[in-house]
Amino acid sequence: MTIFERLSKSKFRSSFHLKEKDRAYINDKGMEVIGVHAADFVKKRLAPAFIANDGKQTPTKGHPVFIAQHATACCCRDCLMKWHRIPKGRELTEQEQRYVVDVLMTWIEREMNIQNEK
Repeated sequence: MTIFERLSKSKFRSSFHLKEKDRAYINDKGMEVIGVHAADFVKKRLAPAFIANDGKQTPTKGHPVFIAQHATACCCRDCLMKWHRIPKGRELTEQEQRYVVDVLMTWIEREMNIQNEK
């Protein structure tokens, strides 16, 4: 079962969707810029070995990547451990950071495609 199949079975995770203003922001900035933002957020907010406010470092609104982080359980180190089996207590590797960004961007692309079909 893929991570997206597992996440779809979670009432909480599957309740997150991009809003119209998020979609407009993505369309304005472009997916490449959103990917840069995602990589930056992951590097600064998730990659460190210890995060002072872990579990509260990701807002639930204000940027499409924040929404994606909650939808994909990439919002804090506890969720990364539970859902993606990435251990806490050590810095994320470059490969793990790329994986998280790929998950976030895949979710955003899927959301954009679903909402464009409506």
